[in-house]
Amino acid sequence: MGMDPAQLVQELVQLASIDAGTDRLRLPTERELVERLDISRGALREQLSILEALGFLDRTQGRGSYLQVPDATFVQLYFDLSEQLGHLRQDQFRTAREMLELSLAESAARKADADDVDRLRTLVDQMVQASADGDDARALEADLEFHRRLCLIVDNPVFNLLHEALGHVLRTDMILRRKLAVARTPLAAGETRIIDTVHYDLVDALHARDASAAREAMRHHFTVFASLTGEPRPPSHP
Repeated sequence: MGMDPAQLVQELVQLASIDAGTDRLRLPTERELVERLDISRGALREQLSILEALGFLDRTQGRGSYLQVPDATFVQLYFDLSEQLGHLRQDQFRTAREMLELSLAESAARKADADDVDRLRTLVDQMVQASADGDDARALEADLEFHRRLCLIVDNPVFNLLHEALGHVLRTDMILRRKLAVARTPLAAGETRIIDTVHYDLVDALHARDASAAREAMRHHFTVFASLTGEPRPPSHP
């Protein structure tokens, strides 16, 4: 019987049993699967190898095989290989991230509580202080954590997956863009950098639970970066 990985998973879910103590979906032995699925051993192994490579199967010698939901690694790999093969470009990843962040900002304004707002404001404070100290690496990490935390507030598994994968493929690009922005906004004593302080507007919008203002604050955040790096303005999708 021939089947693609998706069909196979559907069958495997029906044959799996809940593993006592871990609640993981444990698969029957390879011999049982061959018999119950009416598939050759070679074809089964090939399909299981595909699932394992994609992160949907955990196989450990002596412990058995378990179905699982993978992390963002397989999407990261797809993005990496697609870029290397010329199918996707950095500017397309960047545009996708900006559109995602606009939606995240709007949704986060509806969900953020007082603790969330305080954490985000603290991260912006850390950006500002790190820049004042000349520690651009620390400012970048606070910036990345700010956007990661915004995604966690929304708590949508699809957004989480895309945000993590896009962050992976764009990390080097974001580092270079921030360095360029920093070089174009030198600080004198007591001054702040707009690429840091622009985040305060977003925090204020979340505090006010104003979804429209949050979206516009995120758009302005990307517009500021674009103005300093000479890139096209961020998408203006509603």
